Amino acid sequence: MTDDQAELEAQFAQWRHYVQRRRELTSADADELEDHLRGSVDELVAAGLRADEAFLVAVKRMGSLDELSREFAREHSERLWKQLVLTGDTDSPAADTRSRRDLIAMVGCAAGAAVSIKAPELFGLNLEQDGAFYAANLSLFALPWLAAFLAWRRQAGKAVIGVLVALFAIGAVAANAFPLADESQSLVLTSIHLPIALWLVVGLAYIADDLRAPRRRMDFIRFTGEWFVYYVLIGLGGGVLIAFLFGTFEAIGISPEGFIAQWVAPCGAAAAVVVAGWLVEAKQSVVENIAPVLTRLFTPLFTVALLAFLVALAVTSGGIDVEREALILFDLLLVVVLGLLLYSISARDPLAPAGVFDKLQLALVLSALAIDVLVLLEITGRITEFGTTPNKAAALGENIILLANLAWSAWLMVGLVRGRTPFAALERWQTAYLPVYAVWAWVVVLVFPPLFAYL
Repeated sequence: MTDDQAELEAQFAQWRHYVQRRRELTSADADELEDHLRGSVDELVAAGLRADEAFLVAVKRMGSLDELSREFAREHSERLWKQLVLTGDTDSPAADTRSRRDLIAMVGCAAGAAVSIKAPELFGLNLEQDGAFYAANLSLFALPWLAAFLAWRRQAGKAVIGVLVALFAIGAVAANAFPLADESQSLVLTSIHLPIALWLVVGLAYIADDLRAPRRRMDFIRFTGEWFVYYVLIGLGGGVLIAFLFGTFEAIGISPEGFIAQWVAPCGAAAAVVVAGWLVEAKQSVVENIAPVLTRLFTPLFTVALLAFLVALAVTSGGIDVEREALILFDLLLVVVLGLLLYSISARDPLAPAGVFDKLQLALVLSALAIDVLVLLEITGRITEFGTTPNKAAALGENIILLANLAWSAWLMVGLVRGRTPFAALERWQTAYLPVYAVWAWVVVLVFPPLFAYL
């Protein structure tokens, strides 16, 4: 195979991966579209174009993939409608069997999560009175069950399952072995960072079918966004259910407050973690683009907000408050910016040239980078002057990690906007950086408490 042929095959593979994100198109549909594209490329090459030129022209002639998908959905409306039914008829008996098995597995794991959050009461613990215990262990009640569902669905091997069990066990030890006071900074840091570390363990279960593929990491990023959207929607529905229970039972002289606070709310919140994951897996073909759509909406708003903040800071010449609440706020802001970048990357056509939205994202990343530098300078100054604390040390490390990500992302985006860097380089950078967050989260959970004498 010549270099030109190898490059052309790589372009076909990239195009097919993009097509397969549209789950309303079956594998046979993707084959049909690819055959059509290959035929067009062959005709153009025969007419005298180079292979790479022929590929770009052929893709352009086929029109936008989104348009193709919508047209395909209209022509196959019966199939698309069936995808909205949880366990209804399908075109394939095997697919119907798998759907039912997934439903049974989800119900079992969701029930396990609901039971887990009530299990501590057998040992005399109470959700209202033992807030410190529940804060540190909250992620351990539901995330192992979500990981179990995903590992079962991916048919994970024994080695992967062993790693998952070991990591969750380490998380349980970290949450309970250290003598952390109820008001200690280390308890707060553990409560924040352990869910992050364990969510990335869930990611290991998600990519268990292809651990080495960067595209699977990007798929997990997409899964995370869609899971969050579904979880919020389930939460809103749960709020309506609770309001209904209050109103109807109080109307007949029964107060359901205790039952709701002790059973409905905690068990429902834990079970919804698994249910939301199952919904993303089952319904991804219908609403897989919710997170990217929200990204398109909020990227301009956050860009304006960050630029306004920088202008106000320059005009007032005021410093940045780096107390705990402010540190959490700024770190959340930077994480939101990173999330906006990730979800725009997850939905972007890898073959499309840089456009206005890419320039807008570059402005957003540069603004966040400037704020990160200012926060780092303030934190470093405070640590130099007053010494360090667990909160400041954690914030320093997190901002350095975010600084490295944002700085290199900005460099790659400048190259992308100028037409000198391929989009794939930016995507590879983000997926390759994910383990850094996991390592740092585990460091904060496992090393910080003893390092700072459980302060």
